[in-house]
Amino acid sequence: MRCVIARFPFDLTKSGVLETMKDVKPEPVTGASVIIGRRHYPVKQVGQVITRQDRRDFSAGEVLRAMAQLGFTCRTLPAAGPAPALSVSPLQRASVMLGAPVPA
Repeated sequence: MRCVIARFPFDLTKSGVLETMKDVKPEPVTGASVIIGRRHYPVKQVGQVITRQDRRDFSAGEVLRAMAQLGFTCRTLPAAGPAPALSVSPLQRASVMLGAPVPA
């Protein structure tokens, strides 16, 4: 499959990616990841290995899109929820849950 990563065209196949990543030890995953074989690889590591480019030259989205089109399972970080209120007492929290206004 032909895909563009960092403005350069690449002809990638699923078997080619599997072969390339076969002997690569996965780094710890802290963001988006791709499951190749039974291993979870960070997206930027996969992009660097298969394109032989510096990680700063491409975005994680480009690699995620290419890997998803090849049929690999891709995972992204869940969206962060609202930050918990730190200065709210249990009484104020219960008042809000019951519908009473919070005193300032």
